[in-house]
Amino acid sequence: MASVTEKPFTEKPIQQLEEATVRFCGDSGDGMQLAGTQFTTTSALAGNDVATFPDFPAEIRAPRGTKAGVSGFQIHFSSHDIYTPGDTVDALVVMNPAALVTNLGDLRDGGILICNEGAFDKKGLEQAGYISNPLEDGSLEKSYKLHKVDMTKLTRLSVDGLGLSQKEADRCRNFFAMGLVFWLYDRSLEPTLRFIDDKFGKKPEVAEANRRALSAGYNYGETVEAINTQYQVGKATLKPGKYHNIMGNTALAWGLITAAKLSGRRLFLGAYPITPASDILHELAKHKNFDVLTFQAEDEIAAVTAAIGASFAGEMAVTASSGPGIALKGEALGLAVMTELPLIVINVQRGGPSTGLPTKTEQADLFQAMYGRNGECPMPIVAAAGPADCFDAIQEAWRIAVEHMLPVFFLTDGYIANGSEPWRIPDVASLKPTKVTYAEPMTNGEPFLPYQRDEKLARPWARPGTPTLMHRVGGLEKQDITGNVSYDAANHQHMVDLRAKKVALIADDIPLQKVDGPESGDLLVVSWGGPYGSCATAVHAAQTAGHSVAHCHLRYLNPFPKNLEQILRSYKRVLVAELNTGQLRSILRDKFLVDCQGLNKVQGKPFRVGEILERIHEELAK
Repeated sequence: MASVTEKPFTEKPIQQLEEATVRFCGDSGDGMQLAGTQFTTTSALAGNDVATFPDFPAEIRAPRGTKAGVSGFQIHFSSHDIYTPGDTVDALVVMNPAALVTNLGDLRDGGILICNEGAFDKKGLEQAGYISNPLEDGSLEKSYKLHKVDMTKLTRLSVDGLGLSQKEADRCRNFFAMGLVFWLYDRSLEPTLRFIDDKFGKKPEVAEANRRALSAGYNYGETVEAINTQYQVGKATLKPGKYHNIMGNTALAWGLITAAKLSGRRLFLGAYPITPASDILHELAKHKNFDVLTFQAEDEIAAVTAAIGASFAGEMAVTASSGPGIALKGEALGLAVMTELPLIVINVQRGGPSTGLPTKTEQADLFQAMYGRNGECPMPIVAAAGPADCFDAIQEAWRIAVEHMLPVFFLTDGYIANGSEPWRIPDVASLKPTKVTYAEPMTNGEPFLPYQRDEKLARPWARPGTPTLMHRVGGLEKQDITGNVSYDAANHQHMVDLRAKKVALIADDIPLQKVDGPESGDLLVVSWGGPYGSCATAVHAAQTAGHSVAHCHLRYLNPFPKNLEQILRSYKRVLVAELNTGQLRSILRDKFLVDCQGLNKVQGKPFRVGEILERIHEELAK
């Protein structure tokens, strides 16, 4: 798996690896997200397949040196296709004791541990809960390749003479850490040097300080005797094309813009800032040149009702939030269902309930999307499988909303939103536009019938101001066809059944479910949303070991694909993996009466491949 060769000039051996996982971690003000992002970009430019997992503290600025304030960024890079940011860490860079105590458990035995020795003073150790200094008591050397590097001191020396204050000099430590890890994995400095010029070009002394710190870290790895091996990860074989390393929220925003342009409609987003959905608003606000209108409302209710108004006006309407905000939008979503207007409702899920874990991932809002409104109020649900998939999946959500004239839930999660992976930039000619058709003015003298339906039970989309198309909208029950307010009992029964049938008919308009693996066998692993990569990797490992296991990943959660029940009944056992206490499992049991088992986790972290593979073996042994 690994080979060692000699590199000229350094006289240090180079070890070839198929893949590696690196994590930077420190205080939220230490620039760990920047360090991770730059390492990711450099690895992508080097031709590696990459997957990332940023990990933020909930507090904007927790007390410095505390465990609550630790921020991390994990990068998995490889010479072959990968689907996850890695189970265990091969190289861990910690900037203080709190980062060490909260992240050490993820470093594999024999892994590389690089510690900022200068931060391990009495105060820092006490804040992290250490009784003795782990860098000095011999406990770390037993399990890891420990490198004690006084990054604080070395960074200050590297920027000496630039007139920076000590605080300003210390802000460059992340670039020193970057430089050291860049040398360790034979990464080029050029992309980051260009970034420094672009980012700090208007502040020459800051730009020069970051350049010096970056070079100092790289040269430290080159010259210090204690770090005696360098590592290389070769290029991955990707499909031909141009690639861009993209985060989930960015891909989602770009997918919305693409859908709007292909439909010839103006894109309107009504949103209220909330972690981890805010970046959708931020990204769309940058693209007014594409006729995008973003509205940062005073609250969640105003955001969604403004979006409903934009839909009534005939434009592409979107609202985006996370679980707590979706709860506030509930009444207005009932209005969108009642008025039968196209609307995309994005929920970037996070740990709950209430404020819960604002910066951690979870999949516990499926019940909320399925049932979280008053009355009989069904909505279609589409879920993205990963960061890059957001681009395509959100366009599919828009197609369903327009062709069936109804609001659609779109689910991602914090892991997808903040994670990144290579995205193959599509050929514009290959993108399928969603055709938007509006009701035409009546010319035969007959009254306009706003709830007259086509074969999909979709009602006409009538833009206000169109002659002869005046009609009533609102939350009161509608008489079928005419749209007049109706309190008739039989009509209400009819309309409730009709709205449910309208959602059910979407099953005729979505692809049949595919399975990765044998069409029948011992075990089927079912997943949705963010766990796709971990489940796919675990199932592939089990298949390689000769086990009869298949993987079924769902994009469409309401309605389900028409062949899903047949698939579920084709395997002896069904295991549903999701980051909640069993919501999809409950829905599948209820709808298909299939005895699904659950693999569930609510720790604010994604699944590890190892824990899924372990459960697969347990199920196969039963």
